[in-house]
Amino acid sequence: MVPNDDRRTYDLLRLIGEHEPIGSIRLVEQMQRHGYSIKGRTIRLMLSDLDEAGLTEKVAGKGRKLTDRGRNELRRGDVSGRLESVREQIATLTSRVTYDPTDDVGELVVGTVRLSDDAIEPAFDRLEALHESGLGPILVSATGESGDGIELAFPSSISLDGVLLSHGIDSRLITAGLVEYDGEIKRYIDAISGEDATMDVISLLVEAGRTDVERYLDGETGVFIVDNREFPLTRFEEGRDLAAATRDAIGGAIDLRRPRESGPFPAGNPSWDFASLTYVGASETAISLLSEHGLGTEWESLAGIRPRSEFEPVPTARRRF
Repeated sequence: MVPNDDRRTYDLLRLIGEHEPIGSIRLVEQMQRHGYSIKGRTIRLMLSDLDEAGLTEKVAGKGRKLTDRGRNELRRGDVSGRLESVREQIATLTSRVTYDPTDDVGELVVGTVRLSDDAIEPAFDRLEALHESGLGPILVSATGESGDGIELAFPSSISLDGVLLSHGIDSRLITAGLVEYDGEIKRYIDAISGEDATMDVISLLVEAGRTDVERYLDGETGVFIVDNREFPLTRFEEGRDLAAATRDAIGGAIDLRRPRESGPFPAGNPSWDFASLTYVGASETAISLLSEHGLGTEWESLAGIRPRSEFEPVPTARRRF
């Protein structure tokens, strides 16, 4: 049984499983990225409890990993709590977005992917192709130095919800899913509400290998991860302008429809009071593309908030490596 049986402990256990072996300092960073206000002493106490419960064990010089008992506990554990945590995390991150696409300043939600040294060059090859496509510009924040691998961060599609919210437009995420895209969104081929998922939908689709971004870069119809939200039709023009400005500044593609227009809609036409907005985000697309080529050692679709000032176009970032 997980000590204290609380959601925070389950999330810590999950993060250890995703990144093992992992040390306490990095666990603090990961927990803070997931919206927890937590310090190193608290993490160390929690790890001691997990060790005592037989759920984790030390790896000399590297940190903690799950035991078989820990993996079993995580598999059968607080599924509904984990789901609620994802929803709460999205809501928290959205509320922290300060990005203004008109001035191109402020903070954005990001997704991240880690690259080993031998993956850096081929990864940038594919990212430059993406940058030069109709989905560009692709902005990236690159940290680390070759010799120890690097981490790349890209603006997440959730940033758009934060932009709308900061202008007083309440959007409601309806679903994530897969679409066929060849310069415009042709149709949905899958849509997942997240109600019955045990992990965030982006990770689910990437790990299942459902995307085909490379096919789009080859000039054919590709398969992309998207998310769909609705916002009040009374704010249609302002929402349209903010979405277009966001897309132009941080990349991706949008599809905006009034309810009386024909699709693509993920689950039928929205009600008459709402507009439907689908976004192909840069982060989700970049992570998918790198995963298709086996170039990312690990990724995180909701990795926190970063200022726009840390980002630069992919070709500019590449020169530093």
